[in-house]
Amino acid sequence: MQSVIKDVSDSFKKKAVVDVKSGDTVRVHQKIKEGNKERVQVFEGLVIKVSKKNSHTASILVRRQTGGLGVEKSYLIHSPLVTKIEITKRGKVRRNYLTYMRDRRGKSARLTNRDFDRAAVNDIVDEEAEKVEAEAKAAKEAEHAAKAAKEAEEKAELEAKQAEVEAAHKASE
Repeated sequence: MQSVIKDVSDSFKKKAVVDVKSGDTVRVHQKIKEGNKERVQVFEGLVIKVSKKNSHTASILVRRQTGGLGVEKSYLIHSPLVTKIEITKRGKVRRNYLTYMRDRRGKSARLTNRDFDRAAVNDIVDEEAEKVEAEAKAAKEAEHAAKAAKEAEEKAELEAKQAEVEAAHKASE
């Protein structure tokens, strides 16, 4: 029974994700749908907590100071709405849950940086996700081309009607 549950939960996992740790400064790209439009919103901040790292419900809690206020967002790492997670800095910490960072302001809110190979850490290729994204882009382009063809057809009909009206007007003169 456990293996069946594990197989089902693994089917919802992304094939490749970035190894995010507490103390990292990350840039999370998230899809947001507004009406019929879709855009990608970027949220950059400090990872305060990483939970259930090996599960399909793995999540990170990202905190950012904005205008003197702390804003925290929780992201599911394997969510299809999270398109990309980039690590911009690695901080030196010894805990998983950095609650003490909520009380810090200004220079005291800084962490000591660790050296890391940024290109190697962020170079994650998920071929399946890229394929789905390419298909969506192709569908969108096809829809746009069909819409342009329909508009061109309507414009041609209007021009034909206009020419017909002008011809009838000249005949009546």
